[in-house]
Amino acid sequence: MKTEEKASVNIIVAESGVVRKSGQGRGRGRLRHWLGLGCVAVVLAGWAVPRGVGQAGPGQGEAAAASPQSGSVNARAQTGGTAEQQAYTLPPEKREKAIELSRIRNTEITESVISLVVIWLFLALRGAAFLECRAIHLSQRRWVQGLVFFVALIVLSSLAGLPFDMIGHHYSRAFGISVEGWGPWFLDLGKALGLGIVMGAPVLLLFNWIVRRWPQRYWLGAWLVTVPLMLLSVFGSPFLEPIFDKFEPLAQEHAGLVAELEKLVARTGTQIPPERMFLMKASEKSNGLNAYVSGMGATKRIVVWDTTAGRIPNDEVLFIFGHESGHYVLHHLPKQMALAAVFFFFLYWGCAWLGGWMARRYGGRWLRRGDEANENPLATRAGFVILLFAVSMASFVATPLTNAVSRHFEHEADVYGQEAIHGLVADPQKTAVAAFGALGEAWLEDPEPSPLIEFWLYDHPSVKNRANFAREYDPWANGGRGRFFAQ
Repeated sequence: MKTEEKASVNIIVAESGVVRKSGQGRGRGRLRHWLGLGCVAVVLAGWAVPRGVGQAGPGQGEAAAASPQSGSVNARAQTGGTAEQQAYTLPPEKREKAIELSRIRNTEITESVISLVVIWLFLALRGAAFLECRAIHLSQRRWVQGLVFFVALIVLSSLAGLPFDMIGHHYSRAFGISVEGWGPWFLDLGKALGLGIVMGAPVLLLFNWIVRRWPQRYWLGAWLVTVPLMLLSVFGSPFLEPIFDKFEPLAQEHAGLVAELEKLVARTGTQIPPERMFLMKASEKSNGLNAYVSGMGATKRIVVWDTTAGRIPNDEVLFIFGHESGHYVLHHLPKQMALAAVFFFFLYWGCAWLGGWMARRYGGRWLRRGDEANENPLATRAGFVILLFAVSMASFVATPLTNAVSRHFEHEADVYGQEAIHGLVADPQKTAVAAFGALGEAWLEDPEPSPLIEFWLYDHPSVKNRANFAREYDPWANGGRGRFFAQ
């Protein structure tokens, strides 16, 4: 179970998903969020990485389970049913808190709009043009000018998003989800900002060079660079996670759980040995539950939060891992990356047209004097911010589409996980429902989320719908067989 965070490409005001979104795997989510500040390609790449079963809050996908699978799935499981029929419930006190917290989380749409407004103000008030002038005066070398500009842009972006991040952390602490003090929290933000500068500024400089080098087909060159960056971001994420969190071998404290996971590894064929199973010391920062698989190929590994191992029964952890295994066995990563590559192709192509139109229409107000008359005004640094603005707007509009795709894959992984534990636990249906209930309670997931919020923000089906589906899904009843496992 893990997240991340779907990227919205809000370059100037970054989304505050690090601590605000209840369901996200804080380690990888934080990385994807902050590295995205400095690199539009890595930001977009976040959309291509399968999320985990553990997300329970907004931004984590809520829509009715994608489509009925084989087995007994009644109408109640697909439509949600009445409150009395729900498989996911909360005690009255926690239910009130979950609903209250949901209203706070749902402001993400407003924050995204504010992000776009801030980028527009940054251009309209000639902030980008001023920043470019300062960079030019500091050095005669063009690449130094570019680095200065983009480092400053990343820092300004972080400062602009800081109020949202602080508000999010405040409420996360107030509702008992986060236990991280303000000092360590700011330290994490500083680390992430440093990574954003070190890794993001050079990549933005590369994209800016591509725009200048191929003025007519720069969008195609940018797309060709984005695809390998997506792969690199997934492959390298396990190397960056320890910067923010502590890890130790899972077998060190939970040898019994490792033995159970090995049985599931053998059943699913995921080929993850015990030495690549880790325990993350999440309890230093969060009360939430989470577990996930990160990396790919030689870097692939299982990570279980210490708030999860020992806190919920091992059979529920097995289901969670079964879900994560589904992403790999069902090839969700390459499928989503392929879809992302197609999406980015048309996104870059459309944003090249939109950015060019904005540069012609507003260049005289937004750019340095004379730059609007250049053959390719978007090749200037301030002009490049116009492109980032175009990508931000397009990505915002496309959010429901990308979330719908993610929900489909997450539902498939839910089905796979429930089938994978068949024969390994006493009651797969009861185990899956209990796991979703524990996740929803830990992250204070709204039992009845707004349909609009589900449609726009959720990249996972809601806990309500996931639990309802799990309760009714029994493909082996009456001699049937599962979709992915015969028995």
